[in-house]
Amino acid sequence: MNKEKLMQAVFFIAACASVLAVALICVFLFANGIPAMQEIGLFKFLAGTHWKPGNDIYGILPMILGSIYVTAGAIIVGVPIGILTSIFMAHYCPKKIYPFLKSATELLAGIPSVVYGFFGLMVLIPFTRQVFRASNGSILAASLLLGVMILPTIIGVTESAIRSVPASYYEGALALGATPERSIFRVILPAAKSGVLAGVVLGIGRAIGETMAVVMVAGNQARMPAGILKGIRTMTANIVLEMGYAADLHREALIATGVVLFVFILIINFSVSMLNNRSTGEGKASKPKRRGEK
Repeated sequence: MNKEKLMQAVFFIAACASVLAVALICVFLFANGIPAMQEIGLFKFLAGTHWKPGNDIYGILPMILGSIYVTAGAIIVGVPIGILTSIFMAHYCPKKIYPFLKSATELLAGIPSVVYGFFGLMVLIPFTRQVFRASNGSILAASLLLGVMILPTIIGVTESAIRSVPASYYEGALALGATPERSIFRVILPAAKSGVLAGVVLGIGRAIGETMAVVMVAGNQARMPAGILKGIRTMTANIVLEMGYAADLHREALIATGVVLFVFILIINFSVSMLNNRSTGEGKASKPKRRGEK
């Protein structure tokens, strides 16, 4: 009994440490970022189109749009490939190939960001420049690179969600005359909806928070986006590139940029939670009642 209480205390301390870490990060960001927003002006800071620290002009709208465009491009590239790969691994992959494919997808998660950046710098940028006549660093190159980087996250979580669906769902759909593909897309994926959304959200978080690889392939131009073939600067890249020499209001403005990025992540997580709650509620409402139930 004493051993059980000891382990409960250990688990409780670990949980409190996690919550405390998040709370400290929030306090640091908001305590240092909000005063900067007030001094600059919230509207000027969020909607300003120019970032010129030397002139005390701090507008992060170009970086906000750059982050959104790059993340959207990564979603377009990575999410369909990740979900289809998960379906293949869960239902179609031969047993002899599965261990190698699983190891390959897990290896993608272990590759350092700077290595991805070198790959983008040496392969993707020349490719986009020759084929699409893009500039040296563009939204297209960054989107393609981030689309590859989010694959292991989406594949791992989505495959686990698909495998958690009872086999009777799939077998029942086949027994009713549905094709294997229809059974997967109309029965299995809706049943694993929450897990698939969790994988997508984690992938979005990885894409919008990625720094080093984006710094190397996005062009790092603090201007309004002028098309997917032109360079941009994301919020994370802006913080990393200038935090080393920033001081006073400039430094606080960079921390305020981190606050905006943090709020973006919160909005994404909250939206997905609302969608999951809504789908769960609809599932309960549409569930047929058994005989004798009121």
